[in-house]
Amino acid sequence: MNSQTSGSRWLLILAVWAAGLGAAAQYGKVSVVFDQLGALYPEAGAALSLSVSMTGVLGILLGAVTGLFVSSFGYRRALVWALWTGAAMSALQALHLPYGLFLATRVAEGLSHLGIVVAGPTLMALLADERQQGTALTVWSTFFGVAFALLNWLGLPLVASHGLLALFAAHAVLMAALAVLLHWALRDLPVPPRQPVPQLAMLPALHLRIYRSAFKLAPAAGWLFYTSCFVALLTVLPPHLPAGQRAFVMGAFPLISITSSMTAGVALLRVLPAVNLTQAGFAFCAAAGLWLWAVPGDWLACFALAAAFGLVQSGSFAAVPQLNSSAAGQAEANGAMSQAGNAGNVIGTPLLLAALGLAGYGGMMLVVCGLFLAGIAVHQLLALRRRAWA
Repeated sequence: MNSQTSGSRWLLILAVWAAGLGAAAQYGKVSVVFDQLGALYPEAGAALSLSVSMTGVLGILLGAVTGLFVSSFGYRRALVWALWTGAAMSALQALHLPYGLFLATRVAEGLSHLGIVVAGPTLMALLADERQQGTALTVWSTFFGVAFALLNWLGLPLVASHGLLALFAAHAVLMAALAVLLHWALRDLPVPPRQPVPQLAMLPALHLRIYRSAFKLAPAAGWLFYTSCFVALLTVLPPHLPAGQRAFVMGAFPLISITSSMTAGVALLRVLPAVNLTQAGFAFCAAAGLWLWAVPGDWLACFALAAAFGLVQSGSFAAVPQLNSSAAGQAEANGAMSQAGNAGNVIGTPLLLAALGLAGYGGMMLVVCGLFLAGIAVHQLLALRRRAWA
């Protein structure tokens, strides 16, 4: 279903995208200050890493079926209440809670994050006309990179001048403002009828239904291999870059990915199906990975890899409406992508560190290239299944 009769409503699309920035900041506000968080919670010790990972727990457990709950709760309502929940949790964190309670708010933020990343792209697809859905969802695909860049440019100076808790307070204000704005701005948007509320006892069967569908599963299947590499490489590559180039290359990496997504990605979506663009992106990633394997620390190879990542981002999110015409199907596919993304973020860094420890830098880069090739292969297998069902 497409609610638009007079073209895309780009101001609303950008407002929903801003909610995505808030969702990405739920991870980023802790990640960018992680080296300072120990001073705030010295009692945490080795458990300090849970401050990042606890937000992804619910995403791994429930991500695939979140779309079912969002389609029954209502897309607008789910987005607005997810924003209010995120605002409340950030406000509590700004009070310097004991560490155990802080972790509890991080788990609750995971639920808020799920609501935004499932309802957000579904609403953006509804707001865009059919010709511009790919462009709108390419904009959505930049939300993590843009949020991390903004946190580095604006968040870290705020922390330096007013302390770490000020960052949590600022995030609470942002999420509350977006909740008010989107509650008002989306009030007249026609949305599909709500679906029946899924029963908890049916959750295993509902997971199975989504993962048996080559249409709903495809974006998530490729996304798993993307997310297993993107953040992990940003974590493990810096020590292998020349010290004088390290900060510049790693700071530019997500920005080049975003630029590639918004330029080459948008242009190629006009002539290529989204799945084919994703496969091409993975192929370029593998080529850039081999370049980095052959010439460790080469800055140009790093930038080529970042640009290739942007193509995977564009194709992956644009594949959701291309493969699933109904809003409910898109919500389920977005939920599966959220689950895959959380799983990839959890798996990726330990996997690459293990490869680094066992086989050195060269072995790690070959594992990365294998993951990129697996992304191509899984999309090809699911495309064959879709053709067999046609």
